[in-house]
Amino acid sequence: MAVPTNAELARLALRVAKKYLVARRILATAESCTGGFIAKLLTDIAGSSEWFDSGVVCYSNAAKRWQLCVPAATLTRYGAVSGPTARAMAVGLLKRTGADSAVAVTGIAGPTGGVPGKPVGTVWFAIARRAGDHGAHMIRQK
Repeated sequence: MAVPTNAELARLALRVAKKYLVARRILATAESCTGGFIAKLLTDIAGSSEWFDSGVVCYSNAAKRWQLCVPAATLTRYGAVSGPTARAMAVGLLKRTGADSAVAVTGIAGPTGGVPGKPVGTVWFAIARRAGDHGAHMIRQK
């Protein structure tokens, strides 16, 4: 899997923007390893205040617990870089905002920090919707 360019990511962000605008829905982001880059891509789009609520950058486990209501037990059992944590980040963000859906990302960007089973490039994405359906997906980028 090739790393997308910034231009490709901007095009994807525009597609998301159009869908949320047409659906009259509000999106929020919870980011760890991306450091707010997703929110930046989304808010670079003119009119984003019509469909974007907020972005939260949470690197530490303490910030994940405090800002996103991630249970300490989830972090202890699965670690910060895991599907359950990504899902809890997205669900927690819905508790903290008026957004209709939340996207969360957590991972090991590198160049160091990888461990067995979680090498550098391991990233979990999750989405939570106020309607109640939630999911998480992992990718590994070399």
